[in-house]
Amino acid sequence: MIDSPALPTADADHPEVRVIDSREEYLDAVRVLAGGTGPFAVDAERASGFRYSQRAYLIQVFRRDAGVFLFDPPAIGRFDELQEVMRDEEWILHAASQDLACLREVGLDPVTIFDTELGARLAGLPRVGLATVVEELLGIHLAKAHSAADWSTRPLPQGWLVYAALDVELLPDLRDRIAELLSAAGKEEIARQEFAAVLVRETPVRHEPWRRLSGMHALRTPRQLAIARALWTARDQYAQEIDSAPGRLVPDLSLVAVAKAQPASKRELAGLKEFTGRASRRELDRWWAAVEAGVADPEPPSMRGTGDGVPAPRVWAEKNPEADRRLKKARAAVTARAEELAIPVENMLTPETLRRVAWAPPAEITRDTIASALAEHGARPWQLEELAGIIADAFVEARQAPDAAPAEA
Repeated sequence: MIDSPALPTADADHPEVRVIDSREEYLDAVRVLAGGTGPFAVDAERASGFRYSQRAYLIQVFRRDAGVFLFDPPAIGRFDELQEVMRDEEWILHAASQDLACLREVGLDPVTIFDTELGARLAGLPRVGLATVVEELLGIHLAKAHSAADWSTRPLPQGWLVYAALDVELLPDLRDRIAELLSAAGKEEIARQEFAAVLVRETPVRHEPWRRLSGMHALRTPRQLAIARALWTARDQYAQEIDSAPGRLVPDLSLVAVAKAQPASKRELAGLKEFTGRASRRELDRWWAAVEAGVADPEPPSMRGTGDGVPAPRVWAEKNPEADRRLKKARAAVTARAEELAIPVENMLTPETLRRVAWAPPAEITRDTIASALAEHGARPWQLEELAGIIADAFVEARQAPDAAPAEA
């Protein structure tokens, strides 16, 4: 059995923090964690902005009376034995939605969570970053110097490991303080429902993701869009092949500049000064092939995009004035209720849900029909209880106020 690495503190010297990268040490750590008490604090570090994949390159687990353990997922592989130990206990994470996918990828999948970031939002804290909340509620200064580091680096620097260990060591105490705030505000059930919703929330599938290229507004023709789409696809495929963040190969603005210029030859492409990036010239044949594919595309994309049936609110006043009035009235009512409860309006109800129901409401507007419509879009029971009535009232009021001002985007 391994000794649990000493827990570093923010203001004291500490011994070396080690990463567990062998199956033998991993299984020993699982046994130690099984003998601990209380919930498990969990965090994961990825290499966003450096790698294409969103896999975990470090997983940190802390439990009282056991200690903190830092695991190397690429070296260990599956974590089924740890999952067996942790499965029936509460897991504490900060901004759980960011880590669940990479944890599930290695076999770690919680049944019950306490999300300290989401809990802080619901409790009404104005800023909910981990360092800020730890300082405000625990009085500990936690430097966040390595949050954007390339965690695929090997070996990992000792300073990064200290940072990673502190992230989970403090979570149980932070969880308890936030739970106290939620209890005092009568928001325990709200938090329970929101935490449960995080576990079942599906990652949205981005429709036509290439349209999210920075600077797309500069493209004015379907043919330019076809070239941009072909370049985006070529970059994405290459980035996936070599496991690199796409923007590190060729920046978005460079792809858009090429699409706008529509170079007539590979030589002209190479001479385009806006075409930058470490793979811009190294993979010139790849990019030129994409340009040619975009130019020859027999079905260039629409300037408007296929969309999902709900246009941007800025055009509602022209396209659907009654929906525009509904959205404006309902948004004001939801915002007012959110302020009364000291809950961020985006946590009170997602803007997307409100837009969809305002655009296509039930034929008959009542509290119950609005509740059913909201539930179809994933609203939780507490949201239905708080908002169905006031949204129904807002829709009825909007119908009686045809001169209402247009809703803002």
